[in-house]
Amino acid sequence: MAIAKPGEARPESEKLQTPLQFLKGVGPKLAKTYKKLGLETVYDLLFNLPRDFEDRRQTRKINQLLPGQFNLIKGEVLKTEVSTTRNRFSILKALIGDESGRVQAVWFNQPYLLAYLKVGTRLIVSGKAEVSPYDGQIQLQVRDFEIDTGDNLTIVPKYNLAEGLYPKKYRAVLKSALDGYLKYLPDKKKQAALLSMHLPKDLVAADKARDYLAYDELLSFQLGLLLHRLEQRARQPGLRFIVDPAAMGKFYQQLHFKLTAAQERAVADIFGDFTGGVSMNRLLQGDVGSGKTIVAAAAAFVAVCNGYQAAILAPTEILAWQHYEKLCQLFGGLNCRVDVLTSTVSSEQKRAELQTADIIVGTHALLEEKVVFRKLGFIVIDEQHRFGVHQRLRLIKKGEQPHVLVMTATPIPRSLALTLYGELDRSVIDELPPGRRPVKTHFVPKNKRRQSYEFIREKLAAGRQAYIVCPLVEESAELDLKAAKAEMELLQATVFPEFKIGLIHGKLPGKEKDQIMKAFANRQIQVLVSTTVIEVGIDVPNATLMLIEQVERFGLSQLHQLRGRIGRGEEESYCFLAGNPKTAEAKSRVKAMLETTDGFAIAEIDLKLRGPGDFLGIRQSGLPKFRVADIIKDEKLLLQAREEAKLLIEKDPESARNRWESQRENFEVAKGGLGGSPFN
Repeated sequence: MAIAKPGEARPESEKLQTPLQFLKGVGPKLAKTYKKLGLETVYDLLFNLPRDFEDRRQTRKINQLLPGQFNLIKGEVLKTEVSTTRNRFSILKALIGDESGRVQAVWFNQPYLLAYLKVGTRLIVSGKAEVSPYDGQIQLQVRDFEIDTGDNLTIVPKYNLAEGLYPKKYRAVLKSALDGYLKYLPDKKKQAALLSMHLPKDLVAADKARDYLAYDELLSFQLGLLLHRLEQRARQPGLRFIVDPAAMGKFYQQLHFKLTAAQERAVADIFGDFTGGVSMNRLLQGDVGSGKTIVAAAAAFVAVCNGYQAAILAPTEILAWQHYEKLCQLFGGLNCRVDVLTSTVSSEQKRAELQTADIIVGTHALLEEKVVFRKLGFIVIDEQHRFGVHQRLRLIKKGEQPHVLVMTATPIPRSLALTLYGELDRSVIDELPPGRRPVKTHFVPKNKRRQSYEFIREKLAAGRQAYIVCPLVEESAELDLKAAKAEMELLQATVFPEFKIGLIHGKLPGKEKDQIMKAFANRQIQVLVSTTVIEVGIDVPNATLMLIEQVERFGLSQLHQLRGRIGRGEEESYCFLAGNPKTAEAKSRVKAMLETTDGFAIAEIDLKLRGPGDFLGIRQSGLPKFRVADIIKDEKLLLQAREEAKLLIEKDPESARNRWESQRENFEVAKGGLGGSPFN
């Protein structure tokens, strides 16, 4: 909502920003409890929508309880007791009765509720009915309850509440807010939708109201993203490159293979940006091994043909050198000089040579102040999520309105991409080059470990190579590193004594890492024990085997990235997942890895398992905090909102901007997002 500037009349809508402590029945003390839920103003309270609804028309008598199902009953508290287990876990039981019978209601680890469950109190209780393993009687594991005061609500909204807030009291405060403040919301349709959510006549009306509010929120957000993109283009005229068909013909002849249809589409998108006179700001998204580097190389060659330099920023030295070697081979027959700059290349003479290079590949060393380009016109940022906003901007400022291509090998679901990268143009490479075989993936329980080792030994004897991946997490990095070293020693001494085994991890100096990787690439090392340092960019086609230890400690997208290190040649490749997944989420991750090698399908599953806030640590990358919308469940609404936002901007840009400005401060966004986000 718009806030009045000094000297302007204050709109009535500002009354919605009234602190909750001034609402009837709240006060300063209870306001602190509301704050635990992120609710500080009347506006916050109105838009804190129910998580569920309880249909009290479906109440059952106690003698009608169905085991294994959720049931809703009304009854009187007849008896209560609290017991404590050996591990100090409390169990609260209340015997509840109605005219048909009695049932034991059970609350776990909530002894403080005893004060509210006085004998003779009438309750409304919902929960799952289960048969007790001790006495065979049905008991009710309570999900929600409240004191029955005999009101005539039939559809009751249920909210996520903090300790100290109880349903009846919460609804009374909310009713006060609706009665006194809802009229100050300028949009009448929103008023009606909020009433239908908080005081629903039926569940169908509540569902429609929720979808309306979610759609309205998504539409406002997409308006912000698209308007920002238009502004960026208007104030950032870019270099206009000429794409020479003859020069590109020579480039494609050097490849000795044909681009896939998806690669051709991505190249066409980029070339269209190059010739449009506006600075390109494009995301290139493609699964591991889909051929993003070739697309970036084609674009870099166009920049060079137009007299400009191209810079490729990589997150690790290993990946930078790998890009450098690949580009040297690619441009060997063309008049295009490739150079590399990492922290291990420090001489002033080497930095001076960058003035004559056409394509410069480097790590964070490219960002140093003393690194000066001759004429930087095109930038590629590989694995862009590993670089912060300010790092990217530092490199961009070294050129004059350069075109920028950011790349990621991590497939991002469409709903998340439209939310997080909505102001970027986006190209997707959604197919693998011909000849790439899907990796065969198997789960290895403890009793099958010996068989997996024997299989790997046979393949090693036939000339193949293997990765053994050990987990490494920040909380216990030193212990995990010791475990990786111990694993290498055990494998060398007892499992694969006839083969050379190496160890690589993140704490090794850059030169040592490079030496080990070169030895592995040259087949001087047959088995490479590694932490997740190999997750990004390592390309050894002869490595066709991978065993991932303690699979339950890896995220799904991370497992997919690791698996992408094999299957890069013509030989059949095998990935073994070893460990003991116990939680439902860990088992779901393993199941997904066994069922598909499609990175986009993996990403969709991972997003649903972890939610958008934790997907690849995106909480640090500018993800908005929606009050109503859920970008996983509401993907269809999101796509519709995106299209309507485009139409609104085309038809009436001033009206679209006014709508966005009136809503923009309702979106809370984590700092550290993409440079140029409309919310920074």
